[in-house]
Formats: sequence, C-alpha cells, structure tokens
Amino acid sequence: MADAKKRTASRSKKSGKIDITFLSIVLILLTIGLVMLFSSSYAYSLEYYDSSYHFISRQTIFAVVGVAIMLLISKIDYHFWRKFAWIVYGFSTVLLIILLIMPPMVSGMDVKRWFVIGPINFQPSEIAKFAIILLFSSLIASNYKQMKKLGFVAFLGVILIFTAGLIVAEPHLSATLLVLAIGVVLMIVGGLAKKFIVGGALLGVGGIIVFFLSGAISYVEDRLAYWLDPWADATGKGFQTIQSLLAIGSGGILGRGIGQSRQKYLWVPEPHNDFIFSIVCEELGLIGAVVIILIFCLLIWRGFYIAMHSKDKFGALLAIGLTFQVGLQAMLNIWVVTNTIPNTGISLPFFSYGGTSLLILLAEMGIVLSVSRGSDIEKS
Repeated sequence: MADAKKRTASRSKKSGKIDITFLSIVLILLTIGLVMLFSSSYAYSLEYYDSSYHFISRQTIFAVVGVAIMLLISKIDYHFWRKFAWIVYGFSTVLLIILLIMPPMVSGMDVKRWFVIGPINFQPSEIAKFAIILLFSSLIASNYKQMKKLGFVAFLGVILIFTAGLIVAEPHLSATLLVLAIGVVLMIVGGLAKKFIVGGALLGVGGIIVFFLSGAISYVEDRLAYWLDPWADATGKGFQTIQSLLAIGSGGILGRGIGQSRQKYLWVPEPHNDFIFSIVCEELGLIGAVVIILIFCLLIWRGFYIAMHSKDKFGALLAIGLTFQVGLQAMLNIWVVTNTIPNTGISLPFFSYGGTSLLILLAEMGIVLSVSRGSDIEKS
C-alpha cells in the first residue's frame, strides 16, 4: 500500500512537466537555423542593407521573444484555445478576404500574400493554417462519431475548400497544398470513413486535373515548364533553381564549411529565404543536410509520440496537426530546393528569415508542449 502511494506521488510530481525531448529538438533546430541564416544572409544583407547583421539581428530578437512565448504558452492548458477556434478561423478568413480586395502591398510583385504594416509584414495564410488545425481539432473531437456521416464530413469539406480557395486566389499554391493536406490528415486521423477517403481522393484528383486544364492560374504552367527544364531560361525563370542545384552539387559529401559558400554571394536569389537549404547543402555537404533532415524527422516522431499519449482527442489532434504542418512544410521546401517538385515559394521552418512566421511557429510548438504536460509520457 505504501509503495503504491509512493508510485502515485511520483507520477503526480512528473505530471505537468513539458516534454524535454521535444523542447530540445525545437531548440536545436532553431539554433542551427540561426547559424545558417547568418551564414547565408550576410553577403546579401551587406549588399542591399549596408549591414551584414540586418537579417540575423532581427531574426535573433524574434527567436528570443518566440522562445519566451513558446514557454509561456506551454504552461497554459491547451483546452484554453478551444474556445477561440471559431474566432481564430473567422479572423483569418477576414484577413484573407481583405488581402484579396486590396492591391498588392509588396512593390514589384503581382501576388497578394502579405500584409505590410510599417516594418512588420506577415502572411495571413500562416494564421489560416493554425486556424484550420485548431477548428478541425475542436470540431472532430466533439463530433468524432459523426465522421462516418456524410453531412458532417461535407461540412468540414466546405470549410476546408473555402479557406483553400481564398489562399489559392492570392495565388499561393504551396500554402494551399499545406492547408488542404492538414485538413485531410486531421479528418483521416479523426476517424473518417474509408468510403469518404476513397471518394475524396477521386474528387481531389479530378479537381486537380480540371484546375490545370482550365488554366485558372497561368503561372503554374510556367513553373511546371521551368521545373522540367530550368536551363530553358537559365538567366530568367530557371535561374534560381539552377543556382540552387549548383550550390548543392558544389557542397559534395562534407561541404565547404560554415561561412564558405560561394553561391550566397548574390548568385542564389535571396538565399536567406526559401532557398536557404541550398546554402546549407553547400556549406555542410550531404552529411550535414542529412543530419538536419533527421532532426526534422525526430521532431515529427516526438510530436506524434506526444499526440499518441495525449489524454484526449482534442490534444491528440492538435499535436498531430501542428507537427504534421512543420514536417510537410520542411519536406516541400527541401523538394523545391532540390528541384524534386516545382518551385512553390515555401519557407523552411526554423531556418528561413521571417520574424512573424517564426513567432507563430514557436507559439504552435508551445501548444504541442502544453499537450505533452497532460500526457502520460514518462518525462525525463
């Protein structure tokens, strides 16, 4: 009896602690990301902003603030956010609609992806990703028995397609794919009937075919063409891809060493953003790139592990959705940089420059840590 009480007391002391493994992986990725951001950006930063520290100084501030926010959110019961699911979704929808109505806010670009407010710019699609995760997690957790019924599934499908439609109209194909994939994965994990999975897959394939045949977004055709043969316009639309491949190839097995990239000297366009992984490959080589990919895999594994040990469906779905988002985004970015898929304009989590997106990402990781507090994982 005394031993049982001791074991109960021991478990109670462990409860409420965040998952140190997940936290450590996040901090490792963030640290490596900051080092590689500085290495990849200082030449570009000096050329266009007269300071080698323009990007890294700002990103470091956002990183420090983001970690503080992550730790703060990790202490808040994740159920707290559930009451704001519809509010966050409505807010993100309003932002997406306003963005489409207004003229482009970034000079020289014919796409509507960013709000620019003084020194701050952000993409409403980043909020929309979180909104879909939060709303779907809440709805499915409350109505998981309805996942076998067409009415409820169709209701979720309408929400998902409506949000994806607003994002694709920007146009922002990569964010659209992310939102659709996140929603579908949460529905499948939430108990979607097999007949709906098969039917949805057929409708999805049909929709993609119609989408491309209709020519709804002409720039997609160009991206497909220069994905298949970037050398067809080596100094134009294929330039970034070609320079990226040259950077990756010149890195070899062991890489040139941190700070020794040649392609970052104004060859790879904006090497601190979507194509930062090409500089990573050049400086750290194949081995370094594989190590970073493995760290991302560890993050995904631990996030899913936390989800599997969550005390309720809402927490499990939240952890799966947020972890899947990071994993899929990292995978798509690496595929783009290596020209495995067409250039879709997607950032690499924890690495690419972007203060507001980093804050949102770290806040989301804080929610996963909050889920881990209430799980039955043996903390270490």
